[in-house]
Amino acid sequence: MRILMFTNTYLPHVGGVARSVKTFASDLRSAGNRVLIIAPAFPDHEDHDEKEPEIVRVPAVQNFNGSDFSVRIPIPFYLDESIDEFAPDIIHSHHPYLLGDAALRVARRRALPLVFTHHTLYEAYAHHVNAESETFKAFIIRLATEYANLCNRVAAPSASLGRLIQKRGVKTPITEIPTGVDLDFFASGNGAAFRKTYQIPETAMVIGHVGRLAAEKNLVFLVRAAAKAVALRPEALFVVAGEGPEADEIRDRFGEKGLADRVVMTGSLSGTALADAYQAMDLFAFSSCTETQGLVLAEAMAAGTPVVALDAPGAREVVRDGENGCLLPADATEQDFSAALADLMDDLPEKKAAWEARALETANAFSRKACTQRLINLYQDLTDEFNQKTSHQNTGEMEPWDTVLRGVQAEWDLVAQKTLSLVQTLERLQEDTTG
Repeated sequence: MRILMFTNTYLPHVGGVARSVKTFASDLRSAGNRVLIIAPAFPDHEDHDEKEPEIVRVPAVQNFNGSDFSVRIPIPFYLDESIDEFAPDIIHSHHPYLLGDAALRVARRRALPLVFTHHTLYEAYAHHVNAESETFKAFIIRLATEYANLCNRVAAPSASLGRLIQKRGVKTPITEIPTGVDLDFFASGNGAAFRKTYQIPETAMVIGHVGRLAAEKNLVFLVRAAAKAVALRPEALFVVAGEGPEADEIRDRFGEKGLADRVVMTGSLSGTALADAYQAMDLFAFSSCTETQGLVLAEAMAAGTPVVALDAPGAREVVRDGENGCLLPADATEQDFSAALADLMDDLPEKKAAWEARALETANAFSRKACTQRLINLYQDLTDEFNQKTSHQNTGEMEPWDTVLRGVQAEWDLVAQKTLSLVQTLERLQEDTTG
């Protein structure tokens, strides 16, 4: 099968969507499929990975509005030649806008099925355009919802997200497909080597966190709670692996508490260094409420590391309270979170083996092989269904006029999608104002 993927974020960008696309593309290729990725170009970055031979970069504005994301520069017909040569069987969009629009145009013009993975709670990123009003967030939600309804299938990284977007109005069939985790890889990390590299004593109690350091990850909450927990135990440290605009905030918070020497900031990690980091952690702390899967939680579990997290989409599918960690209510306070970390540190010597076993058991459900097979099954079912529905309409090669009409319909649908989203948002605003 030839799969054409469109994504607004991709390597060398570090983030959940980029990692998901990379993981699935690699595993789909290993299963005998071809995958062509359409992604933004990055300055001074060239793709030399022989394991990823098919990628087309489009011109883009980097770090849009101070964010980590790229905004594509529209250039008509820029992709046509590459797509013609690839001759895709199915289109997979990883965003509901920008290159997501391009994915829909390609699918419609070429009469191909379109899958959309709803990776993100997009309203959580409103601060990147300096518009955090509830009205604007409602507009963002409607945009993603109406885009999903233009697609043939929607993939949700977790059951929680699937239920949420269905409640929001997604009528397109939804399939739960998490991003897979390389269980053997994370289980084989060398925690002792990591501790040696960062001069962390063997006897230290390490609370760890991995992820992009951005405001939408609820990091101020996490850092305050972690600082309180670390202050209770002289042998405890907080290790943070990641990069982002909130990095200085983490250092400053610990510095204000006189704990500057009790926080280790590694920057972004990948490959064996990341696996080593997970193995070096005694506990994994996670307070984000905007995740749709919580990929790092599954990675921590694959390393046998118990997790403390807030009850939110993604986390509740991974963390089993009292078995492989602690799942606190979504409205838990910083003090509640800190106390949970402290309690687990106290219980760790006695319960470490049991927690590790349960964590590894949980991670098995997120193996790369299992998750990739789910996606392949979705592709196959959709293409079979799509071909059956369209076979009576296609008696041969598509006429140029058919392609033009399909293109016009795609543009109309995109305009209608955005207009409907705006109208519904304004109607809600009026109801809230008059109600």
